[in-house]
Amino acid sequence: MNLTEIISPIARDMKAVDAVIRQRLNSEVVMIRTIGEYIISAGGKRMRPAMVLMLAKALGYKGTDHHLMAAIIEFIHTSTLLHDDVVDESDMRRGRSAANAVFGNAASVLVGDYLYSRSFEMMVDIDSMRVMQIVSNATTIIAEGEVLQLLNVHDPDVSIERYLQVVRYKTAKLFEAAAQTGAVIAGATPEQEQAAADYGRYVGTAFQLIDDVLDYSGDVEALGKNVGDDLSEGKPTLPLIRVMQVGTPEQRDLIYKAIETGKADFNAVAVAIRETDALEYTRKIAQEEADRALAAIAVFPESDIKNSLIAFCDFSMNRNH
Repeated sequence: MNLTEIISPIARDMKAVDAVIRQRLNSEVVMIRTIGEYIISAGGKRMRPAMVLMLAKALGYKGTDHHLMAAIIEFIHTSTLLHDDVVDESDMRRGRSAANAVFGNAASVLVGDYLYSRSFEMMVDIDSMRVMQIVSNATTIIAEGEVLQLLNVHDPDVSIERYLQVVRYKTAKLFEAAAQTGAVIAGATPEQEQAAADYGRYVGTAFQLIDDVLDYSGDVEALGKNVGDDLSEGKPTLPLIRVMQVGTPEQRDLIYKAIETGKADFNAVAVAIRETDALEYTRKIAQEEADRALAAIAVFPESDIKNSLIAFCDFSMNRNH
């Protein structure tokens, strides 16, 4: 199943979320509207807001707060993208010029700050202290993940454990918060809330690990970013770490220097990755995470939405972009 088919049971809800996003993005400051609209209209998979909606509906929610919550999660995600692209000095995002490349770093950072602030203002309308606890904790951990990743840049000695910590903090935490808040809004039991949080965390981890695989096996057009960006930025991702574990001395030296300097023959690195089990190993770790996600939602009642949650796991593993 493709993503459109997976989220078809919540298609109307996703349109309602888009309406909330545009309504709440309607600042009197033109630059905020322009940049916010630029990055949000670029598309993207919208997996995080979809997760809010699906977890709420899987537990029988009938109201509209899940639309607002999904928009909040998308605002937070968009804010992190704006900040990420400035930190990484990226020039592409979702197949077109990154906002910082078009509008400049200062404007991108400030609009990112606005979206963060706006999301917390919107949360007040949900009137749930539990939601506030979950999201405020998540944004703190995401920021910690950003700093941890910064500390790992150009460090070829990063372990698998250190790398996976960054993945869980920087990427998986917002998936976790999306799923967990969806469950909270639906009035979940403590067991269901924990199951939702676990599901989101495991899917988010699998999603990022497959991103790592695609960085060395996908094509630029499909991925919407420069293949090999992480390498040029000196980021030690799991396939690279694996080559240094199992590769020949020459392969290890090649990867070590590539991470250390951010400069290397990308084709030579790709050959080293293909000649080892780096991509297969990364897929194996991702599959273990996806399997844990499936096990987490076993407590949920059977429904079309639950089937979509199951398909989400498969999509996170088998996508090509």
